[in-house]
Amino acid sequence: MSVILEIDDKVYTAQDLAPLLSKYQMLPRLAQEIVVDRAIADVECTPEEKERAYQGFYQQSQLSSEEEVEAWMAKQGMDRQQLEELITKKLRLEKFKEANWGNKVEAHFVKRKPQLDRVVYSLIRIDKTEIAQELYFRIQEGDNTLQELAMKYSQGTEAQTGGLIGPVEINAPHPKIAQILATSQPGQLIPPTRVGEWIIILRLENYISAQLDSPTRQRMLDELFQQWLNEEIKNKVSFVPSAVAS
Repeated sequence: MSVILEIDDKVYTAQDLAPLLSKYQMLPRLAQEIVVDRAIADVECTPEEKERAYQGFYQQSQLSSEEEVEAWMAKQGMDRQQLEELITKKLRLEKFKEANWGNKVEAHFVKRKPQLDRVVYSLIRIDKTEIAQELYFRIQEGDNTLQELAMKYSQGTEAQTGGLIGPVEINAPHPKIAQILATSQPGQLIPPTRVGEWIIILRLENYISAQLDSPTRQRMLDELFQQWLNEEIKNKVSFVPSAVAS
Protein backbone atom coordinates (compact mmCIF):
# COMPACT_ATOMS: atom_id res chain seq x y z
CA MET A 1 0.00 0.00 0.00
CA SER A 2 1.36 3.44 -0.94
CA VAL A 3 2.68 5.90 1.60
CA ILE A 4 0.47 8.97 2.09
CA LEU A 5 2.18 10.57 5.09
CA GLU A 6 5.74 10.73 6.36
CA ILE A 7 6.89 12.25 9.64
CA ASP A 8 10.65 12.16 10.28
CA ASP A 9 11.59 8.59 9.40
CA LYS A 10 8.12 7.14 10.06
CA VAL A 11 5.82 6.48 7.10
CA TYR A 12 2.06 5.97 7.23
CA THR A 13 -0.23 4.27 4.73
CA ALA A 14 -3.98 4.70 4.31
CA GLN A 15 -4.44 1.56 6.39
CA ASP A 16 -2.38 3.08 9.21
CA LEU A 17 -4.43 6.27 9.32
CA ALA A 18 -7.79 4.70 10.15
CA PRO A 19 -6.84 3.59 13.69
CA LEU A 20 -4.96 6.87 14.21
CA LEU A 21 -8.07 8.88 13.38
CA SER A 22 -9.92 6.87 15.99
CA LYS A 23 -7.11 7.17 18.55
CA TYR A 24 -6.98 10.95 18.28
CA GLN A 25 -10.79 11.26 18.25
CA MET A 26 -10.80 12.77 14.78
CA LEU A 27 -13.35 10.45 13.21
CA PRO A 28 -16.38 12.53 14.37
CA ARG A 29 -14.84 15.65 12.85
CA LEU A 30 -14.08 13.81 9.63
CA ALA A 31 -17.64 12.48 9.48
CA GLN A 32 -18.97 16.01 10.03
CA GLU A 33 -16.87 17.42 7.20
CA ILE A 34 -18.03 14.63 4.86
CA VAL A 35 -21.69 15.29 5.70
CA VAL A 36 -21.23 19.01 5.06
CA ASP A 37 -19.39 18.47 1.79
CA ARG A 38 -22.13 16.18 0.53
CA ALA A 39 -24.80 18.70 1.53
CA ILE A 40 -23.18 21.63 -0.30
CA ALA A 41 -21.92 19.69 -3.32
CA ASP A 42 -24.53 21.18 -5.67
CA VAL A 43 -24.31 24.77 -4.38
CA GLU A 44 -23.00 27.03 -7.14
CA CYS A 45 -20.86 30.17 -6.93
CA THR A 46 -20.69 32.89 -9.53
CA PRO A 47 -17.34 33.61 -11.22
CA GLU A 48 -17.17 36.90 -9.30
CA GLU A 49 -17.76 35.13 -5.98
CA LYS A 50 -15.08 32.57 -6.80
CA GLU A 51 -12.61 35.28 -7.72
CA ARG A 52 -13.16 37.07 -4.39
CA ALA A 53 -12.85 33.78 -2.50
CA TYR A 54 -9.57 32.95 -4.27
CA GLN A 55 -8.11 36.39 -3.63
CA GLY A 56 -9.08 36.24 0.04
CA PHE A 57 -7.56 32.78 0.41
CA TYR A 58 -4.31 33.72 -1.32
CA GLN A 59 -3.96 36.81 0.83
CA GLN A 60 -4.68 34.93 4.07
CA SER A 61 -2.28 32.12 3.13
CA GLN A 62 0.35 34.59 1.90
CA LEU A 63 0.51 33.02 -1.56
CA SER A 64 1.61 35.61 -4.10
CA SER A 65 2.67 33.55 -7.11
CA GLU A 66 1.60 30.48 -9.06
CA GLU A 67 4.74 28.71 -7.92
CA GLU A 68 3.83 29.29 -4.28
CA VAL A 69 0.30 27.99 -4.94
CA GLU A 70 1.68 24.85 -6.55
CA ALA A 71 4.06 24.29 -3.65
CA TRP A 72 1.24 24.78 -1.13
CA MET A 73 -0.96 22.26 -2.96
CA ALA A 74 1.88 19.72 -3.05
CA LYS A 75 2.46 20.11 0.67
CA GLN A 76 -1.26 19.58 1.34
CA GLY A 77 -1.56 16.70 -1.12
CA MET A 78 -4.25 18.55 -3.10
CA ASP A 79 -5.11 18.88 -6.75
CA ARG A 80 -6.78 21.89 -8.41
CA GLN A 81 -10.31 20.58 -7.94
CA GLN A 82 -9.75 19.99 -4.25
CA LEU A 83 -8.23 23.46 -3.91
CA GLU A 84 -11.32 25.07 -5.45
CA GLU A 85 -13.60 23.05 -3.18
CA LEU A 86 -11.59 24.19 -0.17
CA ILE A 87 -11.52 27.85 -1.16
CA THR A 88 -15.22 28.08 -1.98
CA LYS A 89 -16.43 25.87 0.87
CA LYS A 90 -17.22 28.67 3.31
CA LEU A 91 -19.15 30.61 0.68
CA ARG A 92 -21.09 27.55 -0.48
CA LEU A 93 -21.86 26.65 3.13
CA GLU A 94 -23.27 30.12 3.84
CA LYS A 95 -25.42 29.89 0.73
CA PHE A 96 -26.65 26.48 1.89
CA LYS A 97 -27.56 27.87 5.31
CA GLU A 98 -29.41 30.82 3.81
CA ALA A 99 -31.34 28.67 1.36
CA ASN A 100 -32.47 26.22 4.02
CA TRP A 101 -32.97 28.34 7.14
CA GLY A 102 -32.98 31.97 6.08
CA ASN A 103 -36.75 32.16 6.41
CA LYS A 104 -36.66 30.53 9.87
CA VAL A 105 -34.21 32.95 11.52
CA GLU A 106 -36.78 35.38 12.87
CA ALA A 107 -38.87 32.69 14.55
CA HIS A 108 -35.74 31.16 16.04
CA PHE A 109 -34.66 34.56 17.34
CA VAL A 110 -38.02 35.13 19.03
CA LYS A 111 -37.66 31.75 20.73
CA ARG A 112 -34.08 32.43 21.82
CA LYS A 113 -34.45 36.10 22.77
CA PRO A 114 -35.02 35.53 26.51
CA GLN A 115 -31.55 33.96 26.66
CA LEU A 116 -29.95 36.55 24.38
CA ASP A 117 -30.95 39.66 26.32
CA ARG A 118 -27.95 41.11 28.14
CA VAL A 119 -27.49 42.66 31.56
CA VAL A 120 -25.04 44.90 33.33
CA TYR A 121 -25.07 44.36 37.07
CA SER A 122 -23.10 45.03 40.21
CA LEU A 123 -22.19 42.34 42.70
CA ILE A 124 -20.60 41.97 46.10
CA ARG A 125 -19.92 38.44 47.30
CA ILE A 126 -18.62 37.51 50.70
CA ASP A 127 -18.81 34.48 52.95
CA LYS A 128 -20.27 36.00 56.14
CA THR A 129 -23.97 36.84 56.49
CA GLU A 130 -23.50 39.49 59.19
CA ILE A 131 -20.98 41.44 57.09
CA ALA A 132 -23.25 41.23 54.06
CA GLN A 133 -26.14 42.66 56.06
CA GLU A 134 -23.97 45.54 57.29
CA LEU A 135 -22.75 46.36 53.77
CA TYR A 136 -26.29 46.20 52.41
CA PHE A 137 -27.54 48.77 54.93
CA ARG A 138 -24.53 51.03 54.34
CA ILE A 139 -25.34 51.09 50.60
CA GLN A 140 -29.07 51.50 51.16
CA GLU A 141 -28.57 54.41 53.56
CA GLY A 142 -26.04 56.11 51.30
CA ASP A 143 -23.09 55.82 53.66
CA ASN A 144 -21.04 54.12 50.95
CA THR A 145 -21.46 53.27 47.30
CA LEU A 146 -21.70 49.69 46.13
CA GLN A 147 -18.56 50.31 44.06
CA GLU A 148 -16.54 51.40 47.10
CA LEU A 149 -17.61 48.41 49.17
CA ALA A 150 -17.14 45.94 46.34
CA MET A 151 -13.55 47.06 45.83
CA LYS A 152 -12.86 46.69 49.54
CA TYR A 153 -14.86 43.62 50.54
CA SER A 154 -15.94 41.52 47.54
CA GLN A 155 -14.08 38.22 47.41
CA GLY A 156 -14.30 37.62 43.67
CA THR A 157 -12.64 39.11 40.61
CA GLU A 158 -15.45 41.66 40.39
CA ALA A 159 -13.66 43.57 43.19
CA GLN A 160 -11.26 44.84 40.53
CA THR A 161 -14.13 46.57 38.66
CA GLY A 162 -15.96 47.89 41.69
CA GLY A 163 -18.41 45.01 41.46
CA LEU A 164 -19.47 45.86 37.93
CA ILE A 165 -20.08 42.91 35.56
CA GLY A 166 -21.23 42.94 31.95
CA PRO A 167 -22.75 43.35 29.55
CA VAL A 168 -23.31 39.57 29.59
CA GLU A 169 -26.17 37.45 28.31
CA ILE A 170 -28.83 36.95 30.94
CA ASN A 171 -28.14 33.21 31.23
CA ALA A 172 -24.38 33.69 31.74
CA PRO A 173 -24.41 34.24 35.53
CA HIS A 174 -25.32 31.60 38.09
CA PRO A 175 -28.94 30.47 37.43
CA LYS A 176 -30.16 31.97 40.72
CA ILE A 177 -28.49 35.30 39.93
CA ALA A 178 -29.97 35.22 36.41
CA GLN A 179 -33.43 34.61 37.87
CA ILE A 180 -33.09 37.56 40.24
CA LEU A 181 -31.82 39.86 37.49
CA ALA A 182 -34.65 38.84 35.15
CA THR A 183 -37.23 40.03 37.68
CA SER A 184 -35.39 43.15 38.88
CA GLN A 185 -35.64 46.78 37.86
CA PRO A 186 -32.54 48.82 37.00
CA GLY A 187 -31.15 50.41 40.16
CA GLN A 188 -32.93 47.98 42.48
CA LEU A 189 -30.67 46.81 45.31
CA ILE A 190 -31.28 43.17 46.19
CA PRO A 191 -30.83 42.23 49.88
CA PRO A 192 -28.17 39.69 50.83
CA THR A 193 -28.98 36.36 49.21
CA ARG A 194 -27.22 33.02 49.47
CA VAL A 195 -25.97 31.66 46.14
CA GLY A 196 -23.93 28.51 46.59
CA GLU A 197 -21.11 29.17 49.04
CA TRP A 198 -21.49 32.96 48.86
CA ILE A 199 -23.73 35.64 50.28
CA ILE A 200 -24.29 38.21 47.54
CA ILE A 201 -25.56 41.75 47.29
CA LEU A 202 -26.84 42.41 43.80
CA ARG A 203 -28.02 45.38 41.75
CA LEU A 204 -29.20 45.42 38.17
CA GLU A 205 -27.61 48.40 36.41
CA ASN A 206 -28.97 48.01 32.87
CA TYR A 207 -31.07 45.56 30.86
CA ILE A 208 -30.19 45.42 27.15
CA SER A 209 -32.83 43.85 24.94
CA ALA A 210 -31.41 41.69 22.15
CA GLN A 211 -31.96 42.90 18.58
CA LEU A 212 -31.95 40.89 15.37
CA ASP A 213 -29.00 42.75 13.89
CA SER A 214 -26.59 41.27 11.34
CA PRO A 215 -24.28 39.46 13.81
CA THR A 216 -27.25 38.04 15.73
CA ARG A 217 -28.92 36.93 12.52
CA GLN A 218 -25.74 35.06 11.54
CA ARG A 219 -25.64 33.45 14.97
CA MET A 220 -29.25 32.28 14.63
CA LEU A 221 -28.51 30.91 11.16
CA ASP A 222 -25.46 29.07 12.50
CA GLU A 223 -27.49 27.60 15.35
CA LEU A 224 -30.18 26.29 13.01
CA PHE A 225 -27.54 24.76 10.77
CA GLN A 226 -25.79 23.15 13.73
CA GLN A 227 -29.07 21.63 14.91
CA TRP A 228 -29.54 20.12 11.47
CA LEU A 229 -25.95 18.87 11.35
CA ASN A 230 -26.23 17.25 14.77
CA GLU A 231 -29.33 15.37 13.61
CA GLU A 232 -27.61 14.28 10.41
CA ILE A 233 -24.64 12.93 12.37
CA LYS A 234 -26.94 11.21 14.85
CA ASN A 235 -29.16 9.57 12.25
CA LYS A 236 -26.81 8.86 9.36
CA VAL A 237 -23.32 8.29 10.75
CA SER A 238 -22.10 5.08 12.39
CA PHE A 239 -18.62 4.30 13.66
CA VAL A 240 -17.73 0.65 13.23
CA PRO A 241 -14.87 -0.45 15.55
CA SER A 242 -14.12 -3.58 13.54
CA ALA A 243 -13.55 -1.50 10.41
CA VAL A 244 -11.16 0.81 12.25
CA ALA A 245 -9.20 -2.01 13.76
CA SER A 246 -8.84 -3.97 10.50
